[in-house]
Amino acid sequence: MNMNLVLLIVGAALMLAAAGYTQANLPRYTAGKSKVLLTRAVLIAVGVAFGLVSVASYPGGDALAVLVFLIAFGTVHAPAALILLLKGQRGAGKS
Repeated sequence: MNMNLVLLIVGAALMLAAAGYTQANLPRYTAGKSKVLLTRAVLIAVGVAFGLVSVASYPGGDALAVLVFLIAFGTVHAPAALILLLKGQRGAGKS
């Protein structure tokens, strides 16, 4: 197996974990259902847009495009995941 493929698979798995953690924990730390919905929608929309731009500029084949898309989608969620993780460690409430 090509080392680049392994790195893309690992990167996609890590970034999907960040996206999943963020989406699952937003209601725990965000006050109001409308704010949760808005935040989810913005993260998903920006993630999809970044994923499409990344795929368009990636020189690899079509098979790798899915992994590139997933990495870009998750990368958008990574800062929010870190913030939510820190809020959880501090015991912060909803904001």
